[in-house]
Amino acid sequence: MPLATPAPGGPATVSVLKSEEKGTDVNIATYLLFDGFEKDYEQAVVISNDSDLKTPIEMVRTKLNLPVGVVFPTSLPGRHPSQVLLPAATFIREIRAKMLPRCQFPPVVGGNIHKPTGW
Repeated sequence: MPLATPAPGGPATVSVLKSEEKGTDVNIATYLLFDGFEKDYEQAVVISNDSDLKTPIEMVRTKLNLPVGVVFPTSLPGRHPSQVLLPAATFIREIRAKMLPRCQFPPVVGGNIHKPTGW
């Protein structure tokens, strides 16, 4: 990727690792709204800290009168709930890093589905 301010005589670009989820927030928003309209739940819980989900969460709460909680991971130091999501959600909870292992499936499920080693 290009450097914003390359040093004189230095490289103009740099190699970067770029990991992005494409479409995940759109899919969550779509199903949150669709399932709410279909009355497929009485309360929703969104496991995310993505502020892009503010509008669909607010719409479900205000237009469909359904509670929506937000559960966010705090696996990285200094992680806090999104200030944008705080007023949008009915409630906010955190998943602490030490709780994550207890929230995962066992290493083998159904006899032939194996959890990747790095998880």
